[in-house]
Amino acid sequence: MTPVHRLRFAVVALLVSGPLTLAAQSVTSLKAAGATFPYPLYSKWFSSYHRANPEIEITYDATGSEAGVRRLLTGEVDFAASDNPQIVANIAPRDESRYLLLPSIAGAVVPIVNLPGVAADVRFTPAALSGIYLGKIRKWNDPLLKSANKGVVLPDLDIVVIHRADGSGTTFAWTDFLSKTSPDWKATVGCSMTPNWPVGRGAEGNGGVAKLVKELEGSIGYVEFIYALQNHLSFGSVRNEKGRFVAADLDSIEAAATEATAVSGDLKASLVNAPGAEAYPIATFTWFVVPAHIEDSAKRRAIKDFLAWMAGAGQRQAAALGYVALPKTVIEAEGPALDKIN
Repeated sequence: MTPVHRLRFAVVALLVSGPLTLAAQSVTSLKAAGATFPYPLYSKWFSSYHRANPEIEITYDATGSEAGVRRLLTGEVDFAASDNPQIVANIAPRDESRYLLLPSIAGAVVPIVNLPGVAADVRFTPAALSGIYLGKIRKWNDPLLKSANKGVVLPDLDIVVIHRADGSGTTFAWTDFLSKTSPDWKATVGCSMTPNWPVGRGAEGNGGVAKLVKELEGSIGYVEFIYALQNHLSFGSVRNEKGRFVAADLDSIEAAATEATAVSGDLKASLVNAPGAEAYPIATFTWFVVPAHIEDSAKRRAIKDFLAWMAGAGQRQAAALGYVALPKTVIEAEGPALDKIN
């Protein structure tokens, strides 16, 4: 190799290896964990954001809301995700002021069923759902179910009840709805991420519930809307506050989010049993749980930059995966909340 060639080779090597080494050294890695409810969208978000911002890498462990927030409280992860706006207050009330909850997206919890031979979507009243999960309604042809499903031949088949086994924000939304619509449920079980279930079999995560319902004839479970779609499972419509049976879709979830936050822009607003004739009644925000004080300046900047992106460009990716973008009032309230992270 001539001296000129050696010089050219050295310059090329410097241009190629230098910037790559610098980029590798400047990557900020963030760890997050929590809710399975938004995982399909979060996975897309973190991948999309990293492609646009290779200096920030985010990994997410869909452990369930309670496990994720507990890992945040012990410092194992940098932020968490939950579908329960009271999760920090419930788990560690003394630490509540140390964390901010920022809505990321709106979704829905749907009752999924495995009923061979029943082509029509099953209609559920709140009384029917609470009766099933209390163990008082044991057959699919129970009179209470038949009265809401006239013209549908429901089988003389035992109901197999499936619920979450882990501490779950999806369960929180489900039991919040049952508590708000059934005095019997409220008095005996109540609203919780880990209720004392009267009947049923447990499964881990939304994916676990979907899998078990798909396998067991006569079963009913509850999952986030997108899991029902992805697993090609039938899901029922639910009677809302106005007495209408409404199925979950982008329009009915958006109606619930808009009605519930039309004026307030409340960052912890409940969408469960929201007013409005078109509103799906078991809708919910899902939240990022973020420390109000982040010592590491690089991580603080990376988290704030990602959350700002999430409230803007990220929202445009929601509909394709069965979620609904945040209402304008909520997005406008998130800017001042982000400024509180120091």
